[in-house]
Amino acid sequence: MWNWIKKWWQLVRSPSKYFSLGFLTLGGFIAGIIFWGAFNTGMEFTNSEPFCVSCHRDNVYQEIQGTIHFTNRTGVRAICSDCHVPHDWTDKMARKMQASKEVYAWVTGAISTLDKFNERRREMADREWTRMKKNDSLECRNCHEFVYMDFTRQSQRASNQHSTALASGEKTCIDCHKGIAHKLPDMHGVEGF
Repeated sequence: MWNWIKKWWQLVRSPSKYFSLGFLTLGGFIAGIIFWGAFNTGMEFTNSEPFCVSCHRDNVYQEIQGTIHFTNRTGVRAICSDCHVPHDWTDKMARKMQASKEVYAWVTGAISTLDKFNERRREMADREWTRMKKNDSLECRNCHEFVYMDFTRQSQRASNQHSTALASGEKTCIDCHKGIAHKLPDMHGVEGF
């Protein structure tokens, strides 16, 4: 067995004149498939609830458990990535690059305790709200689209807001639904609060 491994290793290390272009192309294709599969597996893992909860168990994960996004009459449940990661591949990759900064903050200890997290809660919430405002609440629209809403089953106030403000493009979901899944930070000095 050891001799076979040594012989194979020597063959792999030898100059490419021993291999045909077809073999090199096939090898590159197979390597590409393996890389792409590993990359997508990693991306899907970072979109899973266990991944998110590994850092957020004691703060925002506790808050969402009491909301309609966690438990409701239909049994449809949103997980962290449903609201914080766009579903479209290009937007998802851009968000993953932004999120690397958040992972860095956790690793360096900037938000590693509940007290540290709460100290920066307003800053993090503002950043998330700004991002959602800029992308027209894209993550919300993965599940909720006002075009398909039945306004007759909504309260009068909600029906008025959804049929006018959202339809006109003046507002987006996050303008009215801050704190829908998580505890609001100190909103002192913010208009409307």
